[in-house]
Amino acid sequence: MATDFDRLVEELQRQVLEDARAVYSDKVIEAFYNPKNLGRMPEPDGKGVVKGGCGDTMEIYLRLDGGRIGEASFMTDGCGPSIACGSTLTTMVQGMSLDEAGEIRPEDLLQALDGLPEESVHCAELAVSTLREAIASRA
Repeated sequence: MATDFDRLVEELQRQVLEDARAVYSDKVIEAFYNPKNLGRMPEPDGKGVVKGGCGDTMEIYLRLDGGRIGEASFMTDGCGPSIACGSTLTTMVQGMSLDEAGEIRPEDLLQALDGLPEESVHCAELAVSTLREAIASRA
């Protein structure tokens, strides 16, 4: 039997999701609520850690399979858009060569997410910068 507290929590969760849908695309919301590739990778072939100007930190880990990225994961202490960017970017790069992944621009990530509000665009820039650090750590 649901308590008053349970009903309050359910209503608050519904309201938060409704408010998010007014600002973010379905892709951003899905990647935030159900992130893929979240977690630190033990013994990665490449690792990047960048602290953004907003104070968020992102980590990206790469495991290579031959000359291609076989696995990628991320961690962040950032907001929902940072989580969505890390999830989407690490999914995008799997199967790419390091050169191909290094060509990804923040605009490519924004397009994959169907955009972000102007105040969250820095999250895509942070994710791409962190990916580049992870790639550079291989050199």
